[in-house]
Order: sequence, then C-alpha cells, then structure tokens
Amino acid sequence: MNAPERFSAFLLDEDIGEEKITYASDTKVSNAGTFTINKEDHTIGNLLRMQLLRDREVRFAGYKLPHPLIHNLGLKIQTSSSEHQPVDVLSAAIEDLKNETDELMRLTTIAMDNWKKENYQ
Repeated sequence: MNAPERFSAFLLDEDIGEEKITYASDTKVSNAGTFTINKEDHTIGNLLRMQLLRDREVRFAGYKLPHPLIHNLGLKIQTSSSEHQPVDVLSAAIEDLKNETDELMRLTTIAMDNWKKENYQ
C-alpha cells in the first residue's frame, strides 16, 4: 500500500537524528519565535496554545499543522516584553500543565477510592 507506516506518526526517527522540538527566533517580530514540535497534532497544539494564552506576558500564541499526513506542529509565541522570552513562557506553560495533570490524577484517584468504598462494601 502507498500509505506511510502508522508508527511514523508518533515515533521519532533516531537514524536521522530527528529531534522532538526545535526553536527558531523570529527575525521580523521582537520577542517572538516558532517552535516546531515533531510527531504531535491538534491535541498538544491546542492544549499548549490555551495554556499560553492564560499567561499575561503572552501577546500571541497560535499553532498550525502543515498537512494531515505531516506530523509537525508549528507553535508561534510572542511575548509582551523582552524580559519574558518565548522559551521561558513555553517552559512555564508546560510546567503548569504538568501540575494541573498531577492534581487531576490525585482527585480522580480519591474519587475512585470513594466510589469503591460506597459501592463495594
């Protein structure tokens, strides 16, 4: 068949040294840059975009996928001042998402334990 292998959508090609994320500073807009995240799609793109837009220091955050069969996500970030670089706000957004996920897991575990106590006594 002519379709690409399914695993090529989410596994990095180590033979060619494919990296998960790369950064390029924008030459036309100050305090802006574009991250290219390999092997990701709308799930991560929208999650990161929404978290970045919660930050008051972020002036613009958006993403694009070049084509449905090309699994590269372009994430563009512009900050409101030179004191906050795109790399820093992205790192903070990822850390915030990690903390939210940890809290969600903790609360889910508590709720499941409570449900089991109520229903399996």
